[in-house]
Amino acid sequence: MILRSGIPSAALAGVLILLTAAGCTSPTPAHREIRIATGSPTGVYYAVGNALAGVIEQDLPGYEARVLVTDASAQNVQLVLGKGADVGFTQADILVDGGTPAPELASLGRVYDDLLHLVVPADSPIRTLEDLKGKRVSVGSRGSGTVVTVGRLLTVAGLATAGAVDRRELNLDDSVQALSDGDIDAFFFSGGLPVAGIKKLSVQTPTRIVDLSKWAGRLRRTYSDVYVVRTIPTTAYDLPAVATVAVPNLLVVPASMPDDLAYNLTRLLMERREVLAAAHPAAERLDPRTAIATLPVPLHPGAARYYRSVKP
Repeated sequence: MILRSGIPSAALAGVLILLTAAGCTSPTPAHREIRIATGSPTGVYYAVGNALAGVIEQDLPGYEARVLVTDASAQNVQLVLGKGADVGFTQADILVDGGTPAPELASLGRVYDDLLHLVVPADSPIRTLEDLKGKRVSVGSRGSGTVVTVGRLLTVAGLATAGAVDRRELNLDDSVQALSDGDIDAFFFSGGLPVAGIKKLSVQTPTRIVDLSKWAGRLRRTYSDVYVVRTIPTTAYDLPAVATVAVPNLLVVPASMPDDLAYNLTRLLMERREVLAAAHPAAERLDPRTAIATLPVPLHPGAARYYRSVKP
């Protein structure tokens, strides 16, 4: 018997057997991994990054997401540039540190603003930035955005000379513990509101946040226009409202990321923001109208395509 294809039935059966066997032994296509560089487990980057990882795994077939605990902004940028991460959270001022941002970087969007906290015990004599002279102060961990911002702040305030401030480079968790134990007099941390570690500290130990707003102008004139003034409201920590220095926060990726992937990551960032906001209130500020303001780095073409598609 000859089938319509012209191949004898016995031969066709053999071919089918071989094809079936080959199909059984073919490896399952590997999932593509997306590594998200965040920060401390008690910081905003980690909370939002972890939620984003869950959204990616749920909504992007063929992709797995992994969250990287890091020292935050500066390290995140280096990881993305060095191909150790695919996505990274960073303060915008890190990207103008030492000149023009690396052309290998692009952004998926402006996420929210980081506010610089100067935290002291409630009964501390420290009332202004100048009062830090001679005090033991955590300026943020090496590799973080906090340590860069604080270094600039101390410079414009004339407190960057040797011995002016007893600097300690501690991450958020260690800073909170050191202040609680009396091992430091104050600590800085830059993050979206509210910062979980600071909120927990304010519940357990009487604390106060120092007003830094008068220094924003000097930071702009000396370094970059990214610095602005924002208010830490009473609702953040149940403490008196205080004004401080703030800087936009961006989600950066390699400029070489495929356009379709950048498009879909941006889409998830915006369309699933309620999931991200449930992980941390800072994500409530995600908005396509402000997300496109990513200077000093350009929007990734795939991200730009998404924003154009939802433009009213």
